[in-house]
Parts: sequence; C-alpha cells; structure tokens
Amino acid sequence: MDAIASFLYALDDLLWGTGMTVLLVGTGIILSIRFGFRYQLKFLFNIRNTYGSMFSKSQSGKGTISGFKAACTALANTIGTGNISGVATAIVSGGPGALFWMWVSAFFGISTKACEIIIGQRYREHYKNSMDEYICDRSFALKNAFGWKKGAVVLALFCFILGPWTCCVQTEAVVGSVKEAFGISGLLTVVLIGITCLLTIWGGLKSISAVMSRAVPIMSLVYIAMGLGVMILHYDEIPSVISLIVVSAFSPTAAVGGFAGATVKDAIQYGVARGIYSNDAGTGYGMIAHASAITDHPVRQSIWGFGEVFLDTMIICSITAFTIILTGSYTTSEATSSTLTTIAFASVYGELGAQMTAIAVTVLAWTTIIGMYYTCEKSVNYAFGDTHANKVIMVFYKIYYLIPCVIFFDVQADILWALTDILSAVYVGITLFIIIAKHKEIFRIFDDFYKRYLPSLKRGEQPDIVSYDCRKEEK
Repeated sequence: MDAIASFLYALDDLLWGTGMTVLLVGTGIILSIRFGFRYQLKFLFNIRNTYGSMFSKSQSGKGTISGFKAACTALANTIGTGNISGVATAIVSGGPGALFWMWVSAFFGISTKACEIIIGQRYREHYKNSMDEYICDRSFALKNAFGWKKGAVVLALFCFILGPWTCCVQTEAVVGSVKEAFGISGLLTVVLIGITCLLTIWGGLKSISAVMSRAVPIMSLVYIAMGLGVMILHYDEIPSVISLIVVSAFSPTAAVGGFAGATVKDAIQYGVARGIYSNDAGTGYGMIAHASAITDHPVRQSIWGFGEVFLDTMIICSITAFTIILTGSYTTSEATSSTLTTIAFASVYGELGAQMTAIAVTVLAWTTIIGMYYTCEKSVNYAFGDTHANKVIMVFYKIYYLIPCVIFFDVQADILWALTDILSAVYVGITLFIIIAKHKEIFRIFDDFYKRYLPSLKRGEQPDIVSYDCRKEEK
C-alpha cells in the first residue's frame, strides 16, 4: 500500500504541476477576455437568468428537464464534500493561501464551465428508444464534433469503469465526520448510504433531479448559515485572516502547531486542484448535466456556469476555509478531510456544531454520489447506444457504481484524494481539448445570443428557439 500511495502522490504532483495550472487558468483567462467577462461581471443579469428564474414554470425549448433541475443535478456534483473535506485537505496541504488560488481558478473557471454547457447543448443527442432523454458527455462530443467514434468508445469505457472510484472520497468524508460527531461505525454509515443512493438512482434522471432540486438548496442554506455564524462571532479577526490568505498565496507559510507548513507551489497546486474538484470547471461534468435542460438558447443555460461556480467556490468553499482558519483548527489538530471541518465547527457550537456538520457532510456527499452516478451513466449510454442493451445494462451498472464507495470508505484520505485528482486531470485534459478545438463554434453560438437573439427579444419579436440534436443532424 505504501508503494501504491507513493506512486499516486508522485503522479498527482506531476499531473497537477505548473503545466496543468497554467493551461487551466490560462484557458479561463483567454475565454473570459473573449466573452468580455460577461459571465463574471453582468451580475444582475446572470442572477436573474439563474437563481432568479428557478421557480419559473414557463419553459420554452427542447429538453428533458427544466434548466433549474439540470443545474441542481450539476450542483449535486459541485456542492459536496469537496466544499468541506476538499477545502480542509487543501488548507492542511497548501496552507491558507490555497483559498486564494481557489478564488482565482473559480473566477476564470466560470467561463470554462460556460463553454462546457454550450458544448453539451450543441452536441447532444435525443435517445428515444431506451430512455427518452437528451444526453451528452465527452464521448458524445468527440463523436459529434470530430467524428472520432472509436476514441469516444475507449473514453466511455474509461469513464464508466473508473468514474465510480472518485466517490470514495465522499463516503470517507461521511464516515469520518459521522464517527467524530455521533460515534457511529463506518460500516453502518456506508450501508445506509448505499441503500438510499440505490433507491434514488433507480428512478432515473427525473427521480434524481427531483431529489436534487430539494436537497441541494436546503442543505446549502443550512451550511452557509452555520458558517456565517462563525464569521459573525469572529468578525474582528476577519481582516487579519484575509491578509493571511493573500500573503500565504505568494509566500511560504511557516509551520504552526499541527500544521507542517506549505510552499507557494503547494498553495497553488492544492488550491487549483481542490477548487476544480469542487466546482467542476473544466472537468466536463457541466456538459453532461446541462445537456438535458429545456432552454430557448444554449447560452442562456450556460449562464448557470456563473451560478454554480459562484455558489460553490466563492461562497461555500470560502465559508469552510474561513471557519477552519478563524478557529485555528488546522494548527491545533492533526485531523484532515471532513473531520477537521467538523472539529472547527464543534469548537464554536459545541457538540451540536459537530452533529450539524456531520449531517451536512452526509447529505452533500449523498447528493454528490447520486449526481456523479448520472455523469457516469452517460458513458454507459454512449457505449451501448440507444438500444435495448443500454436499458438492460443500466440495472447492473447501478450496483457496480456503488461498490467502490461502499467497500473502500476506510482507505487513507490522502490516497483517495490523490486518485481523485488523477482522474480529474484526465477529464480536464480531454475537456480543454474539446473547448479549444471547437472554440469557433462556441464563440459563434455565444455571439448569436448576445448580438441577435437577445436584441430580438428586447424588440418584442419572437425569434425561433435555438436547439440542437445531433441525431437529427446525422439523418
């Protein structure tokens, strides 16, 4: 196990070194400039078209579920233990400065995620025979955008076989937090998670999206309220914490107590890697979740790139980081992952704080496992096509998907995160390739929305909806 761990750590460091950071953040910067920073700076417009429209019942366009439900399915992936255990491990490994680099990657990553959503809408297909659903993922994009059918099959196999292993970090975080707060055994915890997740994913996309549209917003608000309470109680220390975060982002952080210290390279690497795992900007998950959305134009749906990344990283990840730093938990405890976050909240709210954190970790991990299942399922759908075999194999895949996270919950957190980082790096590389290679088509659709479609609506006209189905295009 030590040899395996050393190999994973080395590969993790290699993949998430300077090259990946420059490529990922650099792509986000170039895209943001090309888009005129509309996704970041048109704040009121973006809010109106995301959270401001989530209760609207009027829908125009083609798809399977509402844009809001599609976003909640995506948020189930983004808002999870990455916001709690991922941030904790980033601070333990990279110091307070890691949060600064999370902010940087998130700010520019908004544009990257918007591109994923546009690609998902542009290269999606409508499966009518086996599931009646609009779907897309990296494999569909490789086939429909480049005609690479064989390569797409290889990628699909890779994703649906290895994808479930990224969920091990979810159950590890739950087990650690629940044990810290309630003293409940890990085996009982993972059995309950496995059974309840299986029951939810058995109902397919509409069942998953219905659960996500309720669970994700409620639990997010509860967790945000807990974090704001900590910040209010420590309001006089907030300026010094902000200063520590910024200074630590550009200079080494000295060892203090249980904290071993961190270099600037550590801060950048763990900040970017954990930030990407949390908000999914650049991983390709955005194109999967949003391909099914009912919308009048792909760019309108792409505005959820702002909504998801802003809520995930700028708010929830920041709240976790501030709680850990304000309480000094990362210097007084040798704990990592969600256990550290649980200890931080317990230091402020006592036993109730630990219990509420454990509940938050459990619910958010549960929703992430379910949301991740949907993304892995799309690779299965591609590999078997819109056939009866696709429908049959899904029964067995639901069971296979849950096996890793139920069995390997007790593996060391650092090893699980290294494996997750490696898989994320592969996804990022493929997604960035698709975005860069198809940038002209992305810009064409983007310009169509802001230069033609939106002005036409403002003039009171009724332009035709912009919707794509590559299966129809083939015919």
